[in-house]
Amino acid sequence: MLQSKSFVRKTKQGKVVKVVREHYLRDDIYCGASFCKVCDTKGARFTSPECTILVLDTNVVLNQIDLLENSAIDDVVVLSVVLDEVKNKNLAVYNRLRALCSNTLRRFFVFSNEHHKDTYVKAMAGESPNDRNDRAIRVAAQWYQNHLGGPTRILMVTNDRENKRKATEEGISADTVESYVKSLGQPALLDLLVQPNSSEDMEIEDLRPSKKKAIYTEHKPMSEITSGIRCGIYHQGKLRVNRYNPFEAYVGSESIGDEIIISGRGNMNRAFDGDVVAVELLPQDQWQNEASLHIAEEDDEEDDGVHLAPSSADVVPRVTNPAQGSSENANNPPSRPSGRVVGIIKRNWHAYCGSLEPMPMPAGNAGIAHALFVSKDRRFPKIRIQTRQLGNLLDKRIIVAVDTWDCQSRYPSGHYVRTIGDIGDRETETEVVLIENDIDARPFSSQVLACLPPLPWSVSSEDLSNPIRQDLRHLRIFSVDPPGCKDIDDALHCTPLPNGNFEVGVHIADVTNFVHPGTPLDSEATQRGTSTYLVERRIDMLPKPLTEDICSLRADVERLAFSVIWEMTPEAHVISTRYTKSVIKSCAALSYVEAQARMDDSRLMDPVTADLRNMNALAKIMRQRRIERGAITLASAEVKFQVDTETHDPLDIGMYQIREANQMVEEFMLAANVSVAEQILKKFPQCSLLRRHPSPTKEMLEPLLRTAAAVGLDLDVSSSKALADSLDRAVGDDPYFNKLIRILATRCMTQAVYFCSGDLSPPEFHHYGLAAPLYTHFTSPIRRYADVIVHRLLAASLDIYKLPPIFQDRPQLTSIADNLNYRHRNAQMASRSSIELHTIIFFRKRPTDTEARIVKIRANGFIVFVPKYGIEGPVHLTMRGAKGGGEWVVDEQQQMIKKVDGSISYGVLQPVKIHMEVVEPQPNRPKLQLTLI
Repeated sequence: MLQSKSFVRKTKQGKVVKVVREHYLRDDIYCGASFCKVCDTKGARFTSPECTILVLDTNVVLNQIDLLENSAIDDVVVLSVVLDEVKNKNLAVYNRLRALCSNTLRRFFVFSNEHHKDTYVKAMAGESPNDRNDRAIRVAAQWYQNHLGGPTRILMVTNDRENKRKATEEGISADTVESYVKSLGQPALLDLLVQPNSSEDMEIEDLRPSKKKAIYTEHKPMSEITSGIRCGIYHQGKLRVNRYNPFEAYVGSESIGDEIIISGRGNMNRAFDGDVVAVELLPQDQWQNEASLHIAEEDDEEDDGVHLAPSSADVVPRVTNPAQGSSENANNPPSRPSGRVVGIIKRNWHAYCGSLEPMPMPAGNAGIAHALFVSKDRRFPKIRIQTRQLGNLLDKRIIVAVDTWDCQSRYPSGHYVRTIGDIGDRETETEVVLIENDIDARPFSSQVLACLPPLPWSVSSEDLSNPIRQDLRHLRIFSVDPPGCKDIDDALHCTPLPNGNFEVGVHIADVTNFVHPGTPLDSEATQRGTSTYLVERRIDMLPKPLTEDICSLRADVERLAFSVIWEMTPEAHVISTRYTKSVIKSCAALSYVEAQARMDDSRLMDPVTADLRNMNALAKIMRQRRIERGAITLASAEVKFQVDTETHDPLDIGMYQIREANQMVEEFMLAANVSVAEQILKKFPQCSLLRRHPSPTKEMLEPLLRTAAAVGLDLDVSSSKALADSLDRAVGDDPYFNKLIRILATRCMTQAVYFCSGDLSPPEFHHYGLAAPLYTHFTSPIRRYADVIVHRLLAASLDIYKLPPIFQDRPQLTSIADNLNYRHRNAQMASRSSIELHTIIFFRKRPTDTEARIVKIRANGFIVFVPKYGIEGPVHLTMRGAKGGGEWVVDEQQQMIKKVDGSISYGVLQPVKIHMEVVEPQPNRPKLQLTLI
């Protein structure tokens, strides 16, 4: 059956054209019930004729997705009209709903009511789209009721009073969500409900009816925000909470070219970390400078009673261009733009992990307890919830979702989602790390695993005879990786040539031979984006049979590879470059320590050791040449744990040691990535996936310049070359001084990001840190999906395969690049959080005295970095019992804090002795406390 709709519209050229849209209706769309005597039962989800089948309206799905994901809710019809509405209103909920519908273990069935001849409804004259969709839901529910009949009950679930009234009048069984859940006899399910706003809400602080006095300013309507941004009255940006003071936040604003300080919970005005907000600047006499900023103490409270504390897995907000304020004096720089949030443009609410603070049980409330949820990530406010299982939750880590935050409420309101496990249990706390950073650690589905070749797998005769693949098994190829590495995705060779040159090869696991475009395996890898490395485990992007066996370039086994091979002179000049699919057989899988020991032992003269030395000599020349071009040798506080293999307890902790062997491998990986970037961009200038590192502005480097000036260093930041040379000259009295300066320089820069070459102009492709005009990622396809994309581009550039269709869809490629950047950052944050967790476990029974370096001055203390352990944290000078308690003043220009009488002073980069100890000032919130000794 064909339904058509015609209308006229005016084109850009001014012509009036008639448009006809055809809507095809069918009578062979099945109901999804295996017991139906009319429909085809293939793909049916409903198995029992005596079940209750739920037909949900759109708002139920949007608001109650946490409830729907509970296994107690099943036998659900998801109408196509609902699916479309959800997709348009909330993509995250839509993806969760689609996952439920595709999960074969759940009984959720998508019914295409908009294409069924008996359930499609046309909008009536004067009927709003919302009313038309509500009517479509009722028509579909009635169709199911008539179609199945018998003992099967069809229940339309809606919280819309008018929709429910009309359904009842039309003879359709209908109920509210809460009423239906109560009928299931599982009180705990009620905790999952998003409670509608009610004027009778109880304020959890004192459990008395709220007087509804406004605590926060009402948010401006979106129309006023949009107009204000356009006129320059308001400024848009993403809010980031200071990791050392939860009452201070920063909003990066392109409109004023600076970061705006948001000080105090009132000025933050119910904004969460990560929200996109509209900010109004305060009068200049209310602007602040760095000297006025504090480190929050554990018992800090504001008028609203909200407490947040630092999270070491976050990035310290960057100081940019100081504004011309009025609070300038001889010792302090000009104050910086400060403002207040006037509206939320885009919320960043997600699932929060933490624990409950118990509250008194209100009388006569049928077992319903009010409680405050305290997020483990201390940047977020407490969240008030209602629960019927308080006694079971007090010693648990739980997940809570935020529902609303009214201006009359001190805290946001939310609801319980699920229990993770016991507080303090390592597995529980590790799962918290994964959830907080949106890391998908679920087992791979059967559909994904079905894409893998059967085990045991080996190189076949077809692989060896394939004309696209070169047999390189005769080459002396080896790998150099961290100790215990199982997912080996790169190997090397270096063969002297008769003409005195060297043939040098980088051989990368040929992952795309097994991960084909459009397969469930490829879709899963696209979504995961990267592997995540925690202290005691690895969350793989690809299933282990691929990462540790089939693709891993292990020693003494034949494996498929994608090779980049150069002819180089002894001076490391490239004579020629070629790319080929290959078959290799690694002769050795070395650790960095083993490779370094071979190179250092003059008694060893075996061929592999000779190859290592030749490669190292070439790498040193290549590295020096990069530095001369302006590449910056940056540094980070990378921590390494020694973990008990049985208990997984940390046995030792320290800074990760970088050896020449590490730098040798890095140099050839960089060279391969640059060569591949040049090749793919030459062939595909509009759809290549590249990686760029934007140049920092002088304002971004201002904190580094102030710190350097305070210790007598004059850094030139006019170019990457100038900065690199300045950093090389920054040598203090001890060997760690230079590394600390480089760590501070690293923190002033933005992260490198993936992008589609068609989205930017060539000058923007530049990688600042590497001083490279072009760069990409090719060398780690086992652990990074970006490299999988680049392998496909390289193969297509060599006419090995055709370019997959997705590369013709630039918006889709851009979306993939955005997801890769998101996943990469989350994986880094999860790794840091895992280190923080194991640091607390390690020091819980090991209070320690050690030396630290001051890296930032605050009004009531300073931030220190502990070189021995790679740990950073605040030291308070005004806490009770702390050394030097009294009145302190900050000299911002000299980066110093000192007593008013001048008796004690502390300056940036100064060494101090500290005591490190795990304390728990608040229940279930252990932290590593640093104090002066």
